[in-house]
Amino acid sequence: MALSRVDASTDAARVGALLSDITRELPAVRLLTDPADREAYRLDETAYLSAGLPGAVAFPASTADVAGLLRLASAHGVPVVPRGAGTGLSGGAAGIEGALTIVLTRLDRILEIDRDNLCVITQPGVINAVLKAAVAKEGLFYPPDPASYETCSIGGNLGTNAGGLCCVKYGQTRDWVLGLEVVLADGTVIRTGGRTVKDTAGYSLTHLFVGSQGTLAIITEATLRLRPLPGPRSTLLAFFATLGAAGEAVAAMTRSGLVPVTLELLDHETILAVDDAHKLGLDREAAAMLLVESDAPGLAAGAELDAAETAILASGATSVVRAADATEADWLRQARRLALRALELKGMVRMEDVGVPRSRVPELLAGIERITAAHGVRCATFGHAGDGNLHPNFIFDRGDPEAERLTEVVRDEIFRVALDLGGTVTAEHGIGSARRAWLPIQRGEGAVAVMRSIKAALDPLGILNPGRVI
Repeated sequence: MALSRVDASTDAARVGALLSDITRELPAVRLLTDPADREAYRLDETAYLSAGLPGAVAFPASTADVAGLLRLASAHGVPVVPRGAGTGLSGGAAGIEGALTIVLTRLDRILEIDRDNLCVITQPGVINAVLKAAVAKEGLFYPPDPASYETCSIGGNLGTNAGGLCCVKYGQTRDWVLGLEVVLADGTVIRTGGRTVKDTAGYSLTHLFVGSQGTLAIITEATLRLRPLPGPRSTLLAFFATLGAAGEAVAAMTRSGLVPVTLELLDHETILAVDDAHKLGLDREAAAMLLVESDAPGLAAGAELDAAETAILASGATSVVRAADATEADWLRQARRLALRALELKGMVRMEDVGVPRSRVPELLAGIERITAAHGVRCATFGHAGDGNLHPNFIFDRGDPEAERLTEVVRDEIFRVALDLGGTVTAEHGIGSARRAWLPIQRGEGAVAVMRSIKAALDPLGILNPGRVI
């Protein structure tokens, strides 16, 4: 049977029986059953989406615990929602009415840092920033760098194939995964990949599970690639009189073959919000700002920023400034990371996530401007312009009765523009539940049918995160 939302009385009976078995067979697993406690696990960061109240919340502390929970959930036909730190932006870890939410934050150990093979073995509950700091002490570097890296977990990063500020040079999370330990829906534990850099034995199951948002298995361990720690970054800020000029500068840098470690865009609304929140002395008259960084060694960093500056000035920048030192560079980068929080001080924010080929960033920016203006929606756009990934943020007065309707209308029009430009409706946040209707529009019904067949093979009862992705 394929489970989604079952009758409430059936849910209660199934969850009750499941909890009895968990208490008896897995007594060390912490359980939350009080409604007030469960309420805290209803939503992820997409707080405006509708979500169900979990029937119970479990906190396993080992792979064996996860395997036992899934074995029992399968036996009782109770849906399961895997969850990490809850920082997702697609509704993928939000609650399902009557389901068992399995929170992986207790699996929080870095098991081994292998310097000889440039990899780290970690559990999913480890926070991204904690992992980065631990490997940095060994002179090593884990590149995936979501804006929420100080609070998001490695398991969540794996589940969504998270991106971030370094993708333009280093790629997304999937590019840094060598192997996984996962638990299938029936409790079976399998391993994929390992410490070898090259491995062509069979299907690439590792890459199948990364980005599947808990719909195919629960990840309980990951072997991640590392590289030698680069030196301090050199940072450049460029300001523009028009958003189009900033977009053209991004395209010009791409055409010239530049691959900076960071190439971020902030529009006028975002500049004002960030400057109000952090008092950085940014150009408040500018229509757009680019943050460009190089982590190239020695003099090569200066040469890379020189080439970027040439392309930027040729595209019509009104001013270009460079960070005086590494501390100032870190300060500017952190302000960019906190752009969403700065915008949330201005009202109720609905954040979106679209991507296009890098050369088409100017057209995507123009489309976002045109659509939001036509509907009278205040919009602040920032994002990873260097890899074509932008985040339009719709800002409404709190309690605005039109917010939900306008969000859907404007979002759908922007999605259509992104697809017409050869892009995607989600570049890093994932389909989850928020964008599920758009998956067949982007991928085609044939491709989604293949995804469904994979889902049915690995999760025949349909208990793993039902209603998400497909």
